[in-house]
Amino acid sequence: MAQENNNLSRLVITLTIIGVISALALAVVYQWTTPYIEEHQARAREEAIFSVLEGAVDYEETTRNGITFFEGFDEDGNLVGVSFIATGSGYQGAIEIMVGYDPANDEILSISVLNHEETPGLGARITEEEFKENFANKPIGEYELVSREPTEPYEVETIAGATISARAVKNIVSEAGFTFEEHYGGGN
Repeated sequence: MAQENNNLSRLVITLTIIGVISALALAVVYQWTTPYIEEHQARAREEAIFSVLEGAVDYEETTRNGITFFEGFDEDGNLVGVSFIATGSGYQGAIEIMVGYDPANDEILSISVLNHEETPGLGARITEEEFKENFANKPIGEYELVSREPTEPYEVETIAGATISARAVKNIVSEAGFTFEEHYGGGN
């Protein structure tokens, strides 16, 4: 009986030591990798800003009503457009999109998908240029998915087999447009 208690105590102590060492190792790896991850995310965000604000060579980060916007400027310091990260739910998880807006013409300039968890090969097609171009130079409004070539300004061609993902992007960009209008439209 004493031998069983001794073995049990030894097992508990051994497992506790292994758990503590594992937790410490995980904490060290987390601390070591966090700056690299943050740097990579900042670089991806900056690339997305410049991709949705064509002609911008610099940008300034500004906050309005708790929303962080990125105002892009050309070489002469003129405002080219404004972007921000819009988020919504897709088929399998959150979708983050950098949306560019032209306040002078009140239209979406372009989009860039930053993160998504959509199905590879289907929903992941939201990152393809052909789909993203659907939103280029579109007026602000409620967009409608169509399964043919768009003929109206508010139509967006869907992705066959990935309707939920395409609908999610359409909804995110529509909402982003209204957010832009609220903060930058009408002379704001």
